[in-house]
Amino acid sequence: MEQLAERGLTTAEVAERTARGQVNEVRRRSSRSLSAIVRANVLTLFNGVIAVLWALIMIFGQWQDGLFGLVIVANSAIGIVQELRAKRTLDRLAVVNEAPVRVRRDGVDVEIPPRRVVLGDLVLLGPGDRLLVDGEVVGSDGLELDESLLTGEADPVHKLPGDPVLSGSFVVAGTGSHVATKVGGDAYAARLAQEASAFNLSHSELRTGITAFIKYITWLVVPIGALLIWSQLRKADDFGQAITGAVAGIVTMIPEGLVLMTSIAFAVGVIRLGRRRCLVQELPAIEVLARVDVLCLDKTGTLTSGGMSLGEVRPLRDDLPAREALAALANLDETPNPTVQAIRAENPESPPGWTATAKVPFSSARKWSGAEFAGRGAWVLGAADILLTPGTPEYAQAEELAATGLRVLALGRTASLDTSADLGPVEAAAIVVLRQRIRPEAATTLSYFARQGVAIKIISGDNPESVSAIAVSLGVPGGRHAVDARTLPENDPDKLAEILDTTTVFGRVTPHQKRLFVSALQSRGHTVAMTGDGVNDVLALKDADLGVAMGSGSGATRAVAQIVLMDDDFTSLPSVVAEGRRVLANIERVSSLFLTKTFYALVLSLLAGLLGLVFPFAPRHSTLVNALTIGVPAFFLALAPSDERARPGFVPRVLRLAIPWGVVCALAVHLSYWLAEARASTLEESRTAAVITLFVVTWWVLVLIARPYLWWRVALVAAMAALFALAVAIPFTREFFALAPGNLGDDLVAIGIGIVASAVLTVVFKIGRSPDKSRGHNGPTDTLEV
Repeated sequence: MEQLAERGLTTAEVAERTARGQVNEVRRRSSRSLSAIVRANVLTLFNGVIAVLWALIMIFGQWQDGLFGLVIVANSAIGIVQELRAKRTLDRLAVVNEAPVRVRRDGVDVEIPPRRVVLGDLVLLGPGDRLLVDGEVVGSDGLELDESLLTGEADPVHKLPGDPVLSGSFVVAGTGSHVATKVGGDAYAARLAQEASAFNLSHSELRTGITAFIKYITWLVVPIGALLIWSQLRKADDFGQAITGAVAGIVTMIPEGLVLMTSIAFAVGVIRLGRRRCLVQELPAIEVLARVDVLCLDKTGTLTSGGMSLGEVRPLRDDLPAREALAALANLDETPNPTVQAIRAENPESPPGWTATAKVPFSSARKWSGAEFAGRGAWVLGAADILLTPGTPEYAQAEELAATGLRVLALGRTASLDTSADLGPVEAAAIVVLRQRIRPEAATTLSYFARQGVAIKIISGDNPESVSAIAVSLGVPGGRHAVDARTLPENDPDKLAEILDTTTVFGRVTPHQKRLFVSALQSRGHTVAMTGDGVNDVLALKDADLGVAMGSGSGATRAVAQIVLMDDDFTSLPSVVAEGRRVLANIERVSSLFLTKTFYALVLSLLAGLLGLVFPFAPRHSTLVNALTIGVPAFFLALAPSDERARPGFVPRVLRLAIPWGVVCALAVHLSYWLAEARASTLEESRTAAVITLFVVTWWVLVLIARPYLWWRVALVAAMAALFALAVAIPFTREFFALAPGNLGDDLVAIGIGIVASAVLTVVFKIGRSPDKSRGHNGPTDTLEV
């Protein structure tokens, strides 16, 4: 084992184990395989039903009535292409996002991609590293792991040589190394992921709602479809006509395009965010973006840029070697955090005679690090308000500096470094001042969220006064009132939630408290997004409805986040939120179109079945009308901009309009067909009258859905009407779609019925939106454009 710790595996050993397949090959969380994408778009229940119906038309009917089969092929192809584009975007960004693993091979420390780790590799660990494979500890220098994502225990676990470690945990303090004993699918975290017990997908109300639509519609289609087939076989003059009528009703009932539009909207959202260098690791995260109403921001790395610079060192006592001690502490860590890096930049070498005999690594829970030096005593460096004694001049001096937005540390000498007990009295030796660079775009971004009604919570482990100063400089409402998290009632969730609702800025927040903050806000019905870049943010990111990590953050942070901002660009957050709102608002919009079609088909099928009537139109008629009033417009509407924050209640809001609209459309079409038949018109003329009415009412549904009337929406709606008029006017298309508009009386009556029904649809629309307006919301058809 000692020899392995010195040199690691040899090149020959690595090649041999790679050839045996003993490598850390696991499926990326953000991507589906090509076969899975094809299956999801082709092998669906609706596609199976439509394929059977298409075959029946090809056997017993006319080929023109089988046009709907080609539409399904086109839909599946479009869905596959868009998902493949999204997959390429995700895979490309996922490769960039993967934190390299440090291993020792042939005695040299190298960084390799996670997928190149082999069984038996010596993996080196530092603060913020996530363990990707199981192993056994070989070296430990104050190594502490957080295993809470696996065990639920929040306290860090000290690891010594010989201790087992599990993938999915992450380093919170110290350094060390372990030998990989299980890799790839055999590793603990990979097995948990397969069992869906560790890394769950974000909850998706949209996905749940559409699944519910499909389930209920399937239950309705089976009995109503059977009734329609029975009635058509009894009423029609021949078997082919009966099959054609039954297929027309059943095909129209199926909202096959709804699933397609949802997939395309999500896929395009992934592609758009990918162009902004945002990696979406869970697809439902795009939907959660639209629902966010509280955004918790970690100050360091989010509002401020990741780097810091050493401002000054203020010695407090002439008899203590403060500068030498500071330089010695700064040069102890092999993997220094940004604070130590800033100090080391000005003190690149450890002074002679300062040999460490013991050390305690920094952790966010302790907020200090330290070491004992031979003949020099024990020295600590950490948060000034933690190490200094309140009421002393040096404490007041540190508080005064912190109030200007500077990061203030204290350096001191102590009698003991025992982490299991209180640190004890500290002899203050110096105050260390670090300058933080505020991101120039932060103020504009925060202002955007304020306008959008998203509450901001600035949460930091720093001094509350320092955090407050930065919040005030950025114009954050309530920024002057900062709360010290050490005074919060952790054991009273209700009281904590009340304070969080009324307060914006919090300092001295521990990693455990960040997690409590998220839980308390969620208990008040908030949808919480959390940003972070450090290992102290991991637990809160995991528990938040949406975790957003910075690309330069720790590997553990990026691993648990649903979205990673690859360029650390805080200004991309508004675009991320806007993309989620666009997807959700527009899917709700087009859902009303598709489900209106489903419900009018269900009602028409019931009327035809119960009254023993011929179904009022053929499959080719529904293909024409549906393409012009649903299919083509839905593509444009689903991808349009939208800035409305999503709200719960997706299913009832859609059904509140789709059901009555479907009933009105069905009654209008049936009346038009019945009146034409009563005037002794031919079957083709009666069906033409029904198709005219059907187009008028469904086109008016499109008009209502397309609000607000921007120029391109008006042009879209007008183009659909013009295309239908051309289809009726041109002899070739008129013959192809079996339209016979020769009976002027039937046609005028059909148009008149359509106009009256459209007025009723408008009334239903206004009534259906009134519950939203009474709560101060606009419906999805009144969203503002950005």
